[in-house]
Amino acid sequence: MPWGVGAATGIGSLPGTDIAEAQRVVLGELPGLPHLPELPARGPGADLIGRTGGLLVELPIELYAARWRVAPRPGRDLRRARDLMERDLDQLAEQAEEYAGPLKIQAAGPLTLAASIELPIGGRLLRDPGALRDLTGSLAEGLRGHVEAVTRRLPRASVLLQLDEPALPAVLAGRVPTESGLGTYRAVESGDARALLGTVVEAVGVPTVVHCCAPDVPLDLLRSTGATGVALDLSLITDLDPLGEALDAGFGLLAGAAPTTPTGRAPTSADLADRVRTLWDRLGFPRRWLAEQVVVTPACGLAGADAAYVRAVLAACRDAGRRLAEA
Repeated sequence: MPWGVGAATGIGSLPGTDIAEAQRVVLGELPGLPHLPELPARGPGADLIGRTGGLLVELPIELYAARWRVAPRPGRDLRRARDLMERDLDQLAEQAEEYAGPLKIQAAGPLTLAASIELPIGGRLLRDPGALRDLTGSLAEGLRGHVEAVTRRLPRASVLLQLDEPALPAVLAGRVPTESGLGTYRAVESGDARALLGTVVEAVGVPTVVHCCAPDVPLDLLRSTGATGVALDLSLITDLDPLGEALDAGFGLLAGAAPTTPTGRAPTSADLADRVRTLWDRLGFPRRWLAEQVVVTPACGLAGADAAYVRAVLAACRDAGRRLAEA
């Protein structure tokens, strides 16, 4: 696995607009597997789609009526997204200059991008197979360059990429609604989705996990893309067999064990460790494998939480990972 025994990390988003403070929190609470935090509260270009859109090569995007669409030429919205990313990477280089270990970065995957970005003539990229292929090629090239940019700034770190694909189950099932809301886009065949994801995974050249905080995650498909593992919300797992088969084949699991918003007291490390152990025991695997194959995480991004809850949850994930390693 591209992480240490008993690792813990965050999924991506955090609250607030201060990237320096967000990075200090992550580096302090998750020293074994920090991630590059995303702060969507900073506005357009800091959201998942705009942030990833800023990485696309020769495929500029812009905001129109509060939605991202393909643009005829690079403009202000694209410059803003790229400037935010550059600032984030410069700040990371300053704070983590001596860091040596795995570092996770995140970006939207090709299917979720295609379900979110519109064509200039209207409709999502998802409606046009040729546009979807072009988007995937652009994303693959852009992410390869992004990985190189991170590596230049932190030459002692080893990059782990997380592809966020929350729309993947809906794309495969033909459930993505059209703009009118009166219909849905045609389903993408699983073989095509596998090829598109595989193109990105192969191009970036670093271990890649796919994150999907939705029910019915297609684990068999993800295993065949060349990905290293999957990030799941444990509360959404209804069928253990596909997960057991994936783990038995050596797939890694980023186990989303902590709620993303307060529902009373913050979970303790014991709570999270027990939750992960219970799942592992139900799957019937030896506990000696657990801390190597599983990373403890929040269930999804934490942008909707407050700062105190974020610190408490990340610390609980870190200490839960240590508990699993000691068991």
